[in-house]
Amino acid sequence: MISIKSKREIELLKIAGNIVYKTHQHLIPFLKEGITTKELDKIAEDFIRSQGATPSFKGYQGFPGSICISINNQVVHGIPGKRKLKNGDIVSIDIGACFKGYHGDSAWTHPVGDISEEKRYLLEHTKNALFAGLSQIKPGNRIGDIGAAVEQYAKLHKLGVVEELVGHGVGSHLHEDPEVPNFGAPNTGPILKEGMVIAVEPMLNLGTKDIYMLDDDWTIETADGKPSAHFEHTVVVTKDGYQILTGE
Repeated sequence: MISIKSKREIELLKIAGNIVYKTHQHLIPFLKEGITTKELDKIAEDFIRSQGATPSFKGYQGFPGSICISINNQVVHGIPGKRKLKNGDIVSIDIGACFKGYHGDSAWTHPVGDISEEKRYLLEHTKNALFAGLSQIKPGNRIGDIGAAVEQYAKLHKLGVVEELVGHGVGSHLHEDPEVPNFGAPNTGPILKEGMVIAVEPMLNLGTKDIYMLDDDWTIETADGKPSAHFEHTVVVTKDGYQILTGE
């Protein structure tokens, strides 16, 4: 069931989303060669807790980290550990924060040092695909309009669209209805209504759309070993469009 959030709920979701945004900004100076993903996880957790929130992902269905850190050909759900960032990597940071029972959720993919032109292309156009999807959000439009816009943009730029992983509603649960795919047909799916809160999150690959899961039962990688990028915002549907909850 898709819930319409009250003004009070939206205010709490704005605070949670802002904490997520500030955590992303706090991490950026640390995204340098030599730091381990475990060290980044600790920095993020400490900051989230300093803001009066808790990491949404820690312990979620058994996930061991506070944030997801996915490098290069890892699509999503990378577990923080001993791996060190290297010059030329791209690193996707997915952060969730829970404030007074309500969640913010956002992912961003960053360059580490000097990256290749093809990785720069991937980052630019995955971010653009996110905003292409967001541009379809207003009351009366449908979930399918979002996915169709993401897919059309991605295919125009010859990027693979991961289909097994989707965006979602956000509220007092980290993942709520509706599912928000990054593909689909216009004018299909649930109708968007003022007060709905959803996370839109394109995951696009430089190669094919095919993915697989590692033996850790969390980390998803591209089947062809080519890089992947992930950009995500949580937004609320407003009377004439949308407002980003996980941005400035």
